[in-house]
Amino acid sequence: MIKHIVMWKLKDFAEGADRAANAAEMKKRLDACATLSPGTLKFEVALAQPGLEATYDVVLYSEFTSRAALEEYSNHPTHQAVKPFIGAVRSERQCMDYEI
Repeated sequence: MIKHIVMWKLKDFAEGADRAANAAEMKKRLDACATLSPGTLKFEVALAQPGLEATYDVVLYSEFTSRAALEEYSNHPTHQAVKPFIGAVRSERQCMDYEI
């Protein structure tokens, strides 16, 4: 199994919207990617929540059956279409994939 975790800090203002609006839009677009690979075991997108510690604005936690399943998700046209928006609204990105 492969775990794929990505965290993003967003710009205060980008693409004509503030950070909160872009975080909500980013979550909506990423949620649409949840079923792109039949090898997806878990796919969860969360936004920083008031009252809970968070150093990033958006996090994706996902699990895939194999590296091939992660690659299928990563290369899917729907996922590829999300990347330009994320690139435009993010200021930082951290990612870690690991196999268990």
